[in-house]
Amino acid sequence: MNILHKHTGNNINDQSDSRWQAVLGRDKEFDGEFVYAVKTTGVYCRASCPSRVAKRGNVAFFDTTIDAQAAGFRACKRCNPDGVSLEHARNAAVSAACDFLKASAGNVALAALAEHAGMSAHHFHRVFKSVTGVTPKAYQKTIQQSRITAALSKNKTVTDAIYDAGFNSSGRFYENAETILGMTPGSYKSGGKNEDIRYAAEPCALGVIMVAATPRGVCAIEFGDSAHDLVERLRTRFPLAHFQPADEIFKTWLGKILEFIDHPGKQPRGLLDLPIDIQGTVFQQRVWRALRDIPAGATLSYSEVAQKIGKPKAVRAVASACAGNSIAVLIPCHRVVRSNGELSGYRWGIARKAELLKREVKKD
Repeated sequence: MNILHKHTGNNINDQSDSRWQAVLGRDKEFDGEFVYAVKTTGVYCRASCPSRVAKRGNVAFFDTTIDAQAAGFRACKRCNPDGVSLEHARNAAVSAACDFLKASAGNVALAALAEHAGMSAHHFHRVFKSVTGVTPKAYQKTIQQSRITAALSKNKTVTDAIYDAGFNSSGRFYENAETILGMTPGSYKSGGKNEDIRYAAEPCALGVIMVAATPRGVCAIEFGDSAHDLVERLRTRFPLAHFQPADEIFKTWLGKILEFIDHPGKQPRGLLDLPIDIQGTVFQQRVWRALRDIPAGATLSYSEVAQKIGKPKAVRAVASACAGNSIAVLIPCHRVVRSNGELSGYRWGIARKAELLKREVKKD
């Protein structure tokens, strides 16, 4: 049987058309799904091969590299379809660097980190940022954020916690303390002492919703099945905060949120115009701003969000930022889906994500 004819026959025209579009777009998501061969050069390539695209009539598609070899083609030296792609190699190097940072006791200099990855400092900095969406320095700061919150809970003094988390000096930490914690470290360590938080848990179309706010803005919107559980979670996080009764401003915010869930199409562009008090890394803030630009009734893939913020390779980091969002509907992470249109994870459950999207498409 002629293998080339087998893979270019009329019975798979639709599949060939979609593969051709992937080649034209140099779509990395199709690497490993198939290879394409160019009859005039005698080589086969990955879908994402950066080489000049051949004429459609000179291209054949194969499910595997073995099939391409059996048809008489050889591997492209530029994209190396038989081995690890340059993209995968870079991702692996960055992943190893991230693990190295997590295991390090303190700050790691860029030069030392680049040497560990086997790259020059300048090249490593560029590759790391292109893959994760943040600089190595910003990534280390994120690690320190998680360490300081844990350290404040177990150390007797704030100073001990600061050094335990890897900060070289208390002065450097205090410069950015409220950005990291959302409050002073002393207040955080004391369970939110002296922090004013208003909250309410109400039944809604998606079960139970709990809204919490500081004087600066809404700091949490959570869905659940039990008002008691949602409130206990908030009180456990900040046991010594001043939980105030809902004032008129807070009641207005709560009413707008409940109305939005029932009738999202009534709001301009499906966006609630309420102040938000949420802390995150620079990259997370960029992603969250991009999510607020997605109009009601529309969705974007994680890849499209990454492109929107100018970081097309930071797809996983975008997904992580979506997962880190604690303010449902105000930051509409439910409007982000997989590249094939399927619903992906949602911290408050896929069923609620599907219902939110359904309500946004429905005409009020």
